Amino acid sequence: MGAALQEAHKTRQALFGIVQGGEYKDLRLQAASDVVKLGFDGYAIGGSLGKSKKDMHRILEWTIPLLPEDRLRHLLGIGTVEDMFEAVERGIDMFDCVGPTRIARASASSMSREERRHPEEQVPHKILRKEFKKDGKPIDPGCRCYACRNFSRAYIHHLLKSKEILGMRLAEHPQCLLHA
Repeated sequence: MGAALQEAHKTRQALFGIVQGGEYKDLRLQAASDVVKLGFDGYAIGGSLGKSKKDMHRILEWTIPLLPEDRLRHLLGIGTVEDMFEAVERGIDMFDCVGPTRIARASASSMSREERRHPEEQVPHKILRKEFKKDGKPIDPGCRCYACRNFSRAYIHHLLKSKEILGMRLAEHPQCLLHA
């Protein structure tokens, strides 16, 4: 985080300008140029990022070089582990995504570290399956997040079966993504 943004953060909320423009390079370049001229604390890339991962990567490669390096760069709506790695390599600092919450609402937990290593096998744990009812292991034994350190699959299974909101919150466990 740049010194200017750190100083701004001490006194007020940071304001982000959003760069949009769909799949059109000329619109993205114009939007980035115009938004940067306004001098925001950080910049977000949003809107349609194309129809494929390749499209998204191409759009990021057009846009990111136009955003100041001393400001945070946020990619809107992206949250899969593979997308985060790709975006960080291109210069993105922050993300937001409803993916882990959607998975938890469907009574599943996010993927374990082993599943993230093998993208072709990325299937969320169906934590409400009978096999997890008495499973004393954490969701991801190699993770250090709060949910994995403190709660078993069986306990989260119980919370979700009982419709306890804590169950959904623990099943999200987005901190695991930070340790991938």
